[in-house]
Amino acid sequence: MSIHHPAEDIRDAWRRLLSRGRAVRQAYKQVFGIPDYERYVAHRMAHHPDQPLLPQNEFYRRAIAGKFGRGGQRCC
Repeated sequence: MSIHHPAEDIRDAWRRLLSRGRAVRQAYKQVFGIPDYERYVAHRMAHHPDQPLLPQNEFYRRAIAGKFGRGGQRCC
């Protein structure tokens, strides 16, 4: 028989809240067209694991250039 600690409930609630916060942030970025480095990394790891990742600053530079410049190459 294990003893239930209220602190475990609090930690679980914080984890759920943080998870929902990340989901809301990601949805916000998608709606407003803000590039999402974490999503880029997840995509690259899932679909192109043998290729190197762009550093975060280069990712944002290319994303801005692609959005407001002449466009750029797209993956997939």
